[in-house]
Amino acid sequence: MHELPITQSLLDIVLDHASRVGASRVTDVHLVVGDLAGVSSDCVEFYWEIVSRETPAEGARLHFRRVPLQFECRECGVVFERSSEGFECPSCGAEQVHVVSGDDCRLEAIDV
Repeated sequence: MHELPITQSLLDIVLDHASRVGASRVTDVHLVVGDLAGVSSDCVEFYWEIVSRETPAEGARLHFRRVPLQFECRECGVVFERSSEGFECPSCGAEQVHVVSGDDCRLEAIDV
């Protein structure tokens, strides 16, 4: 259910941008969604249809680019995706890592 406020915030940003550039219609919205973000594309699309009604963004297509969860080893600097066994660095075996990508949800582009 957290997709509703996310979708509403997305619409607010899109409409603000469209207004600033004098656009009367938004045709496409491009989003980057990380695997760890916990955002369902289907839910965002469902809510988009509702919250964008009677706005310049009504009917705009949503495009989702999924980003895998990636870590960087704090010991050797190698960037890797998590294996099913754990968070161990495949290069040096250290378990001290931090997230590099895949935990965000952001607007990448708007087509007007």
